[in-house]
Amino acid sequence: MLRWYQSKLAKQPILTASITSAVLFGSGDVLAQQLVDRRGIEKHDVGRTGRMALYGGAVFGPAATKWFGFLQRHVVLKNPKATIVARVAVDQGLFTPLHLTCFLSSMAVMEGTDPVEKWRTSFLPSYKANLTIWPTVQGFNFALVPLEYRVLVVNVISLGWNCILSMINSGDK
Repeated sequence: MLRWYQSKLAKQPILTASITSAVLFGSGDVLAQQLVDRRGIEKHDVGRTGRMALYGGAVFGPAATKWFGFLQRHVVLKNPKATIVARVAVDQGLFTPLHLTCFLSSMAVMEGTDPVEKWRTSFLPSYKANLTIWPTVQGFNFALVPLEYRVLVVNVISLGWNCILSMINSGDK
C-alpha cells in the first residue's frame, strides 16, 4: 500500500494530496460528530461532512502541498535547527492564519451564513487551539518527514484536529 501511495505521490502529488485531504477531513468530521458529539448515524449531518471533505480536497490538499514545497525551497538557513524553527514560525505566522481564515469563510459561505461574523467569533479560538499542537507537530514534520509525506502526516494528525475545527465551526466551542 505504501508503494502504491508513493507512486501516486510521485506521478500526481497535488491530486493525491487532495484526495487524501478530502478523505481525512471528512473522516475527522465523522469522528467529531460520532465520537465527540455522539449524534448517532440517524442524526449525522452529511452536509457538514461533505463540506469538510470538499474543503480538504479542493483547498487544503493543494495549498498545503504547494506551501510545504515553498518552505522547503525558500526557508533555508545555515543552521538546520534554525531552518526548522524558521519554517515553523513562518508556517504558524503566515499559512495558519490564512488557512483558518479561508476555512472559516468558506464554511460560512457553504452554510449560508455570514463569513465575517464566522471569522469574528471563531478565528481566535481556532488559532489559540492551533498553537497548542501544531508548532510541535510541524517541528517534527519539518525535521523528520520527507517533503512528499508532510501533507499526509498533517492529515493523519488532523483527524483529531479536524474534530476540533469541525466543533468550532459548528459552534460547539
